[in-house]
Amino acid sequence: MQRGPFFNRARPAIKRFPSIQALRAIESVARNGALWRAAAELNVTRSAVSHQLRLLETDLGFKILERHGNRTEITPQARAYAEDVRRALSMIASSTARVSQQGLTGRLTVSAPPGFASSWLCLHVGDFLAENPEVVLNVISTHNLADTNNPEVDTFITFGQEPRAHLVIEPLMAVDFTPLCSPAYLSQFKNFNDLGILKAATLIHMKDFTDWENWMQLSGLPTENAHRGICYSDMNIVHTAVLAGQGIAIGDTVLWRNELRDGKLMRPFAASLHADTGYFLCTPEEKFETEIVAEFRNWLKRRIELSRFRQRRDG
Repeated sequence: MQRGPFFNRARPAIKRFPSIQALRAIESVARNGALWRAAAELNVTRSAVSHQLRLLETDLGFKILERHGNRTEITPQARAYAEDVRRALSMIASSTARVSQQGLTGRLTVSAPPGFASSWLCLHVGDFLAENPEVVLNVISTHNLADTNNPEVDTFITFGQEPRAHLVIEPLMAVDFTPLCSPAYLSQFKNFNDLGILKAATLIHMKDFTDWENWMQLSGLPTENAHRGICYSDMNIVHTAVLAGQGIAIGDTVLWRNELRDGKLMRPFAASLHADTGYFLCTPEEKFETEIVAEFRNWLKRRIELSRFRQRRDG
């Protein structure tokens, strides 16, 4: 039988979806930065990872890896594709968890600044675990207080924010940064609220003179007055030194709230830094609706609101 014009038309190519193994391979290589690290993470050989990437190149029609001297690097186009793959895999994992779990179980990874983790989160997060005993919580800290780039983290608590694509940002706490010291240390001076006491006070710094310089400028004092005292590399050490009466530091009124309430610390001056910023909760879009992440977000906001209520009631 002679075929008509319809049968002479070229049939459209069937779109082929890459294999899940290939997608996991490119995501792991992009995140780990090396074939051997990806192979170790995926528990396969390096040649197996290379094979999956070659198959994926055929499907995608562009190069995934390029050699630069002795180094092999992922191409910019492949890196952008791997970012989309990472979000897709995360959504698949989240959906699987939702349909397969009876109760709230699994591992939750939260990133928080060291000061927030030690002075607030670790004092309250036991309540979240008491409500969700099957959850394993992993809290990590970074000295980049606004960092939201670690793909292993489910949600980030940051000081300040660096807006980026595919990130949901929610304000948590406003904060004042202001000079704080112990009553015993302040008692060495006759006029507690006189800025002149700072000429003789021991200034305690976190890493460098920046906060004190900014506060001096805000208060109409020469910034060079800040260039003395003791510099520590960790806010927890600063906190300990101030409580011990070793000097006066620019402190966080949110994290040191209990000490201020109990009279262990005093605030001799009204001026404060960073009044336009504070702590934020930053969650990747692909993890925002994950049950375990959503439950933690809701608990965290409820717990902070409860702390505010208690502060107003007791204040």
